[in-house]
Amino acid sequence: MAPITTLLFIALVSFNVVQVAVSSDPDILTDYVLPPNTTAPDANYFTYTGVRSIVNTTYPEKFTVIKATLKEFPGLLGQSVSYAILEFPVGSINPLHIHPRASELLFVISGSLQVGFVDTTNALFSQKLETGDMFVFPKALVHFQYNANSTEPALAVSAFGSASAGTQSIANSVFNSTIYEGILAESFNTTSDIVERIEYGLRG
Repeated sequence: MAPITTLLFIALVSFNVVQVAVSSDPDILTDYVLPPNTTAPDANYFTYTGVRSIVNTTYPEKFTVIKATLKEFPGLLGQSVSYAILEFPVGSINPLHIHPRASELLFVISGSLQVGFVDTTNALFSQKLETGDMFVFPKALVHFQYNANSTEPALAVSAFGSASAGTQSIANSVFNSTIYEGILAESFNTTSDIVERIEYGLRG
C-alpha cells in the first residue's frame, strides 16, 4: 500500500488559513496564554510534532485519528483552533458522533469519503467527497465519515474552531453508559435482549 507522503504537510500549511470562522472559545486579551506556573516560553511551546508518525508510513488496519488538540498540544491554549488527521483504510468508518464545542471543517487529501450530518429537523445532508473537496459539519450535530471505496484508502484533515472541540460517540454514549436497559429498550421501541446484544457488540 502506498505510503502517506509529504502532501499532508502541504495541505496542513495551506489549510491553516481556512480556520473555522466562528469560534466557541473565549477571546483572549494577550498574544497567547501560558499554563499556570509557566513563564518565558520558547518556540518549542508553539510546536507540535505528533503528526510525524504518519509520514511515509502505510495506512493502519482500522480507522485511526491523530489529534492535535489542547490535550496533546498545550500551545493551543486560548487559540480557538485544533486539528485531527483522519486515516481511513478501505471500507472503514468514523461512526456517528458529535463535537459539542465546535464546528468541523474537513478536507479530503487523498481518496474519497461519503460524509453526512443530521440536523435538528432530522434532515440528512450527505455528500460524496473526492480528493481536494471540503465539507463543514455544523457544531454539535450528529455526523459521520465513511470510506466506501473497495480498493483505495482515504486521508483527511479536520480543523475545529476550538482548542478542545470534544468528541462524543453516539453509540458508546448510549449503549456503553450505565443507562438502565429498560429505559434504552423503551426509548428505541425494542426489547432488553436486543439492547444487551448491542452493548455486547460494542464491548467486543
